Amino acid sequence: MGSDADGKWRNLAKHAIADIIDPDALEPFLAARAKDIEAIVHMGAISSTTETDVDLIVERNIRFSQRLWRWCAQVRKPLIYASSAATYGDGAQGFVDDNSLEAVNALRPLNAYGWSKKAFDVFALRSAARGHAPPAWSGLRFFNVYGPGEGHKGGQKSVVAHMFPRVQAGEPVRLFRSHHPDYPDGGQLRDFVYVRDCVDVVEWLLESGQSGGVINVGTGKARTFADLARALFNAFGAPENIAFVDTPEAIREKYQYFTEADMNRLRGHGYARQFTTIESGVADYAQRYLAAGDPHP
Repeated sequence: MGSDADGKWRNLAKHAIADIIDPDALEPFLAARAKDIEAIVHMGAISSTTETDVDLIVERNIRFSQRLWRWCAQVRKPLIYASSAATYGDGAQGFVDDNSLEAVNALRPLNAYGWSKKAFDVFALRSAARGHAPPAWSGLRFFNVYGPGEGHKGGQKSVVAHMFPRVQAGEPVRLFRSHHPDYPDGGQLRDFVYVRDCVDVVEWLLESGQSGGVINVGTGKARTFADLARALFNAFGAPENIAFVDTPEAIREKYQYFTEADMNRLRGHGYARQFTTIESGVADYAQRYLAAGDPHP
């Protein structure tokens, strides 16, 4: 993960914590405190899309999650876990969070990370169909998340975090040139969702007791990378300054030009709150955290 991983502790530095438990010691910790635990929110995973150690990914992203699932099912504790929009692969089959096993099995992720998240989604849906599930559970397919708390992620940081130092230095923001006739340079589209909205969805699911199943968490409105850059320029009153570079050939064939979460499932469960626009979210992130030299909430 590189040296930036050493900065992860800063995400906890401002918060009171009861304990920090090594993953390998988690099960006895849970067993000893089952009466005190109300629910588990499981966001941990090897999230790098370039990780090539598949055995490690299987252990951390599938088997460990299965152990948590079984524990929650056994002792009747709600579970919310992080899935990913990476399960949709190139998006050829759309971005609808259809919970039928046929639909989920048909998805073709483009990397081992996405495959591991799909594998656990399948496990969860099959287990639930057999009656072996936590009393309430949701697997959240997060789309393109940005916001405070990602300073340690190196190359896996959001585009906003990568663009900010260049805007601050008055240098051109670099975006990939389009290699698709239907999209202009900078016109590639993503569903960018502010991390605060993701937290709000998690809190709402916990408070409402909803069992959402495998469910999308995005905004439901795709925006362009150029829009994202403009939101950052506008946040600082800086002139637009965008330079386009070729998409690396190593990823060009599998590059996604469009992602947009279908939000009907979450809305159907009763979630009515509005999602943050990139104009508001980028300004909040950049002005309150990045410009202050403290990306950690």
